[in-house]
This record gives sequence, C-alpha cells and structure tokens, in this order.
Amino acid sequence: MTSRYPAIATDIINLFATRNTHAVEVAVLQPADPFLDMAGEDLRRRIFLTESETGQALCLRPEFTIPVCLDHISSQAGTPRRYSYLGEVFRQRREGGNEFFQAGIEDLGDRDTAQADARSLADAHALLSLVLPGQALAITLGDQTIFEAVLAALGLPRGWRMRLARAFGSAPMLEAALADLANPPRNGQLSGPVAALVLDDDLEGLSAHIAGGMEEAGLSASAGRSPADIARRLIEKAELRSVRLSNEAFAALKGFLAIDVPLNGAAEALASFASDAGLSLGAALEKFASRAKAIETHGLPAEKIRYDAAFGRPLDYYTGLVFEIAAQDGDRPLVGGGRYDRLLTLLGAKTPIPGVGFSVWLDRIDALRETAP
Repeated sequence: MTSRYPAIATDIINLFATRNTHAVEVAVLQPADPFLDMAGEDLRRRIFLTESETGQALCLRPEFTIPVCLDHISSQAGTPRRYSYLGEVFRQRREGGNEFFQAGIEDLGDRDTAQADARSLADAHALLSLVLPGQALAITLGDQTIFEAVLAALGLPRGWRMRLARAFGSAPMLEAALADLANPPRNGQLSGPVAALVLDDDLEGLSAHIAGGMEEAGLSASAGRSPADIARRLIEKAELRSVRLSNEAFAALKGFLAIDVPLNGAAEALASFASDAGLSLGAALEKFASRAKAIETHGLPAEKIRYDAAFGRPLDYYTGLVFEIAAQDGDRPLVGGGRYDRLLTLLGAKTPIPGVGFSVWLDRIDALRETAP
C-alpha cells in the first residue's frame, strides 16, 4: 500500500478480511469492449480509451465489477466466492478528480440470492458505519426484476420492455420513454422495399437488403453496426411506434413508479398495487419479500430503509436489487450496488453464475470525515 491510498484504507481492508473475502487486484489497463457493450451509457461516455499496438481497444479501469468478473472467469475459481478490492478507477466526472479510489465486494455464485443481497447491503452498511461513526445514513432500494415484471404483466411487447428497462435509473430517459408510450411518434419515412420488410417483421430479408445496399455504397459491414443490428433496430422502432398503452395500463405504470415506502411495508404495498391494477407479479414479488426478511436478519432497520419503485442505477448489467447509501440529507451516494446475474455469462462464463456487489466512493467519505465535528 502506498501513501497515495486514503487514510481509511487499512481499516477497510481489515474489515474485508473479517467478512470472508478474497482480496483481488486487477490490471489498470482493461479491454474496452466489455465496458462499451455492457456498462451504462453514462459510464461509456466517461471512459478513457486507448489502443494497443495490434489495434485492440483498451481503457483505463473505470470500475471494478467487470474486471473482477473477468478475472474470476479466467482463473476458473470455484463458487461461491467473495472478492474484495480497493484501488483507483479512472473516469471523467462532472465533479471531483478523474482519478479516485473505490473499494467494494463482489459476491459470486451464491444461489441463495435473498441472503446474498442482504449480505451485500449489510457489508456496505458496516463499512460506512466503520469509517463514518455516528453518521446518519439513508438507504434506498430499487428492484429491476419487479419493474420488468410490471412491464410484462401490462402486456408490453419486448421492444418496449427493453427500452423502458434500459431507461430504468435515469429519470430523463424514463420520462422521455413514457411520453413516447403515451403518444407514439409518427412512423419515419422508409423506402418501399424496406417498409415492406419491416412491416412483415422479416429480419433475415431486411438484413440481406441492408447488406446489399451497404455493398453497393462501398461501406464495410465491419466499420460499424452490422446489417443484422440495423435491421433489428428498424423493426424494433416500428414495433415501438405501433404500440399505445391504454389509459388504464398507463395509469397503473405511473402508479407503480410512484410507490415510495419504508422497506418493512414495501412487499405489502406492491401486493396491494398489483391487486388494485389486476396484475400478477408472481415470483418477482415472492423474491422481493424473501429479501426484505433476509435484510432484517442482518440487523438492518427495515423501517429506515426506503423502497423507491422508480429507483435504479444506470448500468446495463444490473438485473435485480439495486441500492445506494448516502449521508442523511446528502446529495451524492457514498455506496452504489446491486445484482447482476446475467453479467458473467455475457462475459464468457460457460455456466450462469449469479452475482451481487457494491462499490464505495472513498473520496466522498474523506470529504465527510474532514467536515465532521
């Protein structure tokens, strides 16, 4: 450890050792494609990119979750396994420096997702309680799975579910998507053959037509999006424009997003919402209730934890629980985390590996410690 590390680093590393974690170090220089493909739009804009001698796209490590997961896959380590880290990340920020320290835990392979989620939240809370003794904390939870279950129960087609799921966690994006859902934009002007192929939902035919047009224009299919990607997007856009949610269904979706209650009343509030709207949330609601009970077994005060149905985190790989912890009345999170069960498979794991984790902004903690009485 160097003198550049925050003064609280030793305390955090010692805490991680008591929490049955394996300390891991990952390279500062990372392959860029996993971040460009799987990180949220906000993070993708802030990455520092470079290129190897062979033309491979590389980037300075912008976060730890993807590198830790890649390292786990390459090492072929068994699961369940809990990794801890403390080191620098590099990304452009509106406030603060572009190089800053993060610490966190990635919990991989535990099939008891309710207990693993609760443990992740408890680990994060314990870390903040250690380095910010006496600081009142505000904990906010969201759930991507519940949100997607509501969208499916409302009968939205796959294209709309995907667009809304991508917007979850970004208030402006979600607001824009809901506005389009309430008043779909008019169809764009497409040429006759393309319009017919889109109308027939003919992905293969449309891909071939686009590939032919690109070849005639002297455009390389490897220079950007593939003809299949372009065709898929055109068909998806047409599907989005063809859907208009009923007033009742739209009101139900808005009503769901307005739910904001203490965690100890959240499962009941969701069940009441589903009953009133005539929807079935099925297994998603059962898992939510199991997680809430597991959180209480860790001694966390459920009545002081808030469930906000509209709360998400703008990273594409989250699939279930999302959470953040901030200082009471603070305007910036100190911790952010959540569940990412699809991530390791997308990164190349041969079998699905569930995962959940969190990261802590150590510079924000240091700033609070400096102003503490």
